Amino acid sequence: MSDEPPQTEALLARAAAGDGAAWGELLSAHQEKLARMVAFRIDPRLRGRIDAADIVQDAFVQASAHRADYFRALAGDASLFLWLRTVVNNKLVEVHRHHLGTHMRDAKREQRLQAPRTSDDTSAALCAHLTAGLTRPSVAAVRGEVRTRLAEALEEMDPTDREVLALRHFEQLTSAEAAQVLGIQQRAAAKRYLRALGRLRKILSEMPGGLTEVRP
Repeated sequence: MSDEPPQTEALLARAAAGDGAAWGELLSAHQEKLARMVAFRIDPRLRGRIDAADIVQDAFVQASAHRADYFRALAGDASLFLWLRTVVNNKLVEVHRHHLGTHMRDAKREQRLQAPRTSDDTSAALCAHLTAGLTRPSVAAVRGEVRTRLAEALEEMDPTDREVLALRHFEQLTSAEAAQVLGIQQRAAAKRYLRALGRLRKILSEMPGGLTEVRP
């Protein structure tokens, strides 16, 4: 926990000793960032049906029930945020399985209205996010073509580059956090991010209508 700021270190020490209020403060501090991750990663077919904040809250209940695991086994090696991110991501996987399984065929039928699904979840999330605001007349007229071409272009990117782009630009993780998630050196993560961001901007500029903006 040595990389945490002093105030967070103090909260972690209190939470490890059983202080529920301190634990609650820690969760609240990470809530917005984790909700951003869910909003980016959630399947487009479920947007508008399920609130990202609800998924995070459900994950927090689970994390709280197992917080001793973090303090016992992980506190010295992983940040609390990254541990919570794993818990939230696992909860999101459960939500996807529940709502997009055989008992939710109505959701599956909505697939034709969304961005084309690709073989990579991050590609799909990037494509859905980047095309969600296609409202300008010059772009809306070719919305389907844009989505298809963008999905194909994203699939051609290196998978790690796609992931570091998602982590840094859309989830807004730090370079150090992204490196830990990917299991690579921080310097390599920073280099890959710049390369991926440049590649994405080039891809967008080549889309019909000239989509040049990359917004988190």
